[in-house]
Amino acid sequence: MDTKDFEFDTINLGHGSGGLMTRELLDKIIFEKFSNPYLDQKHDGSIIKIEGSMAISTDSFVISPIFFKGGNIGELAINGTVNDVAMCGASPKYLSLAFIVEEGLAINDFVKIVDSIKATADHCGVQIITGDTKVVERGKGDKIFINTTGFGKVHPKANISADNIKTGDKIIISGPIAQHGMAIMSQREGLQFESTLKSDTTNLNYLVNDLLDAFGDKIHLLRDPTRGGLASVLSEIANDIQQGIVISEAHIPIDDQVAAACEILGLDPLYVANEGIFVAVVDAEVEEAVVELMRNDDKGMRANCIGSITAEHPKKVVMQSTIGGKRMVTPMIGEQLPRIC
Repeated sequence: MDTKDFEFDTINLGHGSGGLMTRELLDKIIFEKFSNPYLDQKHDGSIIKIEGSMAISTDSFVISPIFFKGGNIGELAINGTVNDVAMCGASPKYLSLAFIVEEGLAINDFVKIVDSIKATADHCGVQIITGDTKVVERGKGDKIFINTTGFGKVHPKANISADNIKTGDKIIISGPIAQHGMAIMSQREGLQFESTLKSDTTNLNYLVNDLLDAFGDKIHLLRDPTRGGLASVLSEIANDIQQGIVISEAHIPIDDQVAAACEILGLDPLYVANEGIFVAVVDAEVEEAVVELMRNDDKGMRANCIGSITAEHPKKVVMQSTIGGKRMVTPMIGEQLPRIC
């Protein structure tokens, strides 16, 4: 779509009025980009049919900056919700999409975001079937916020629940930690430094589906360590199951430049946000096979077993350091990296 067709170069309050300007924005950008039988009806909602159990997940995205190395807020919104549905053991199929746009956002930027959403949704195999667009006054938002809700059918072999976790289960991570958070930090005003860091945002639904096809209920739990990072996810799991977790620092994959950036900024990579990896708690008997399957997929090439569930130190996570010591890994208190997703 050529943005020259628009009378205005930026979003203004009229685009959120519900009148002709709103209709132009929807018809020339939203409905044109996401055209499908559900959305083309232009109702206030959509009716879908899904046999069996359905997983639903909703999320809001308020990242700053909205364009970053490796992606933008639109791509992040789709991948994030697709992955949340996948962590339930489901195959995401439909998404709702809602924008809250600040007056003054460039039409060109809005179109770039919408284009990215369309490309990412197509890659993930999901359809945008309903949504909403609101415009707020200048100064009442921060360029653009996005809310997405995902729907998907639960895999017939899936039984994803913390209740299934038992002593001896293995903890596997699908890839290197802290990439997304450090990519965002590298672009923050006053914190810029030379690097090739980029966000790891990507969709994980196909890899999760392959794991469930192969191992079914041997996959006990799936989590994506977004806000709060790996440390917070593991702490939550230990607390929920009333058991301990032991992990090995040497086995946690992290890129050298990410580790260096964390050291420069005084950040612990265990608490830095991720967007393209997940943690799987699996039966010990399938540990090696799970890692092998992951490493044969481009979304899991750096997969590794990082620890296990233990009856010792209930509700606590203990990490064996590379120098032979041990330290407690506690949940994050407060916000280490604001506006990260």
